[in-house]
Amino acid sequence: MNDRLVFLVARLRERLWVRPLAACIISVGGVFLARLADGTGLGPHVADINRDSIESLLQIVASSMLVIATFAVASMVSAYASASGSATPRSFPLVLADDISQNALSVFIGSFIYAVVALVALMNGYYDRAGRFTLFVLTIAAFAIVILTFVRWVDRIARLGRLGSTVDKVEEAAAASIRRRKDAPYLGGAATHMPPSGGLPLFPRTIGYLQHVHMAALQGAATKAGITVTLTALPGTFCTPEKPLAWLSGPDATGSGEAHAALEQRLHDAFVIGGNRQFDHDPRYGFVVLSEIASRALSPAVNDPGTAIDIIGTLVRLLDDWARPVDGTPEVKYDRVRVPALSTADLFDDAFTAIARDGASTVEVMLRLQKALRSIAAMSGGSMHAQAVRHSNMALARATLAMQFDGDVTAVRTAASGLTQAT
Repeated sequence: MNDRLVFLVARLRERLWVRPLAACIISVGGVFLARLADGTGLGPHVADINRDSIESLLQIVASSMLVIATFAVASMVSAYASASGSATPRSFPLVLADDISQNALSVFIGSFIYAVVALVALMNGYYDRAGRFTLFVLTIAAFAIVILTFVRWVDRIARLGRLGSTVDKVEEAAAASIRRRKDAPYLGGAATHMPPSGGLPLFPRTIGYLQHVHMAALQGAATKAGITVTLTALPGTFCTPEKPLAWLSGPDATGSGEAHAALEQRLHDAFVIGGNRQFDHDPRYGFVVLSEIASRALSPAVNDPGTAIDIIGTLVRLLDDWARPVDGTPEVKYDRVRVPALSTADLFDDAFTAIARDGASTVEVMLRLQKALRSIAAMSGGSMHAQAVRHSNMALARATLAMQFDGDVTAVRTAASGLTQAT
């Protein structure tokens, strides 16, 4: 249940209406909360605030907040369009989920609703002396919150949607996903290093990307049925009806009738398949999006090799995080679910293939790429080292075919030879 809740909260953060709705509810609650002060006996002990002064303040808030909220929405939409245009449309959910911008819009809309409701209540004699004083304090507090929020939001909106800010958000999302996968390399299940040799396949019923696997639900269904579930698809996999999501094994894996149909339904409910990939549990997706940003920067229409070079540095940082060892042995919470490891080769392919292809003719990009791969090979071993060498050789081959100046080819070959010698 906790796993499902975390996934649901992450999706709600990407909805722009959630926080404004919560702010509206809180605002209306504050208006009625002020009325409760009249029943506490505080009237004789507080200042008698003139109703006209409160009414004037509320009219100012009501008339200005709607304009500011409209301006905020227009600015945010412009930032979202900039993020999709300058970086990649795949970064849009991260920009949309920006906490400061969502909080600012929520405060502006909530203040407008508060002012309107409070104004109607005040003009109809809803408050006595203590209620008017409480409403006055709440209105002053709303003013202060609006001003602080607006100043903070202006500083953020100036950068929101800019390429550098978008790259930072993608890096943060990818790093968070890497940390989650390192903490649970097999999603909390048992490790499997071999493809299943038999059993009953569980095919998806819809076509799309596997966004999340509810491991607790799989464990519960497998325990109840006395079977073992071996995943063949990890979050980020594109699912089609002919490719099984998992294989079911055990004495009770095969069967028919209502009981078996109910088991299959419970297992299918544990797999969340949607039209888009999500960053949360898919470390590869962050590498794909960063690579897309670099490829767009290397296109003839943009011609911005500096951005591609910056992206290469970002990829090195993320792969360094991936290569760092984790203390202790991963906990197996779901012993009836077997999960394959995330492929290091896939990570490297997602990160560097597109950059090596689109930047093959740009000497500064190829030099930086070879130096980056050399750094990765030097700070890690095993499969990371082998993949760094493989991509170095492929990048050198692409550069040799694409570059027309022999001096550039020689420079890239020299940089690549340093990696070869390091092996």
